[in-house]
Amino acid sequence: MSRRLAIERLDDLIETATNLFIQKGYRRTQMADVTQAMGLSPGAVYRYVESKEALFDLVVRAAAPLGVTPADLTLPLPTPPPGATLEFLRQVLQQEGRFPTLEAALTRTIVDAPRAELERIIRELYTITARHHRGIKVVERSALDWPDLAALWFGGVRGRLIDQCTRYLTLRTSQRLLRPVPDVPAAARLIIETTAFFALHRHYDPYPTALDDTIAEETVVDALVNAYAMK
Repeated sequence: MSRRLAIERLDDLIETATNLFIQKGYRRTQMADVTQAMGLSPGAVYRYVESKEALFDLVVRAAAPLGVTPADLTLPLPTPPPGATLEFLRQVLQQEGRFPTLEAALTRTIVDAPRAELERIIRELYTITARHHRGIKVVERSALDWPDLAALWFGGVRGRLIDQCTRYLTLRTSQRLLRPVPDVPAAARLIIETTAFFALHRHYDPYPTALDDTIAEETVVDALVNAYAMK
């Protein structure tokens, strides 16, 4: 097999494996599923990766901001050392799983334009989620099978976001800068889950409604800002 063809097949492998991990999760995805989906002969996938662990590591690295450069890889990719994939994800999430506008808002007690502040927070949440939607979906789906990954994602990044959003709404509603709500934690979850559906989950809806990306974002911003900002 030529080097060029191997690189092209590696790109196809990443795309196919990403879709399978999203659909089935880590535990239920088998190497035979990948081979079949790519139309390769049985066992051909092992020309590219030594194991399912190596394949998952490749997928999460490809989804990271800097990605991977197939031309620089030596095939087959070896099985990563124990804990290496999780540590890589931890480093990526520490950097990419932050929301600076929301964090900055929590340090301010005086706000001249609370409506504009809320809009900036929601737009940032939407933009970051949309930018990384495939990587997030792989991690979220696979975390259901991987307790350490679940602790990192649900207890770490997602838990921190829920806490920050709850504290933000508590602060601004107590200052009477945002309208009062029946329950602040529930309102925080509504903001996060509404944004997550349109920025992330709608791409994987088996019966999707066709939505332009700009329209999806503007719909979320319009609905949430008008729901919580003072008139």
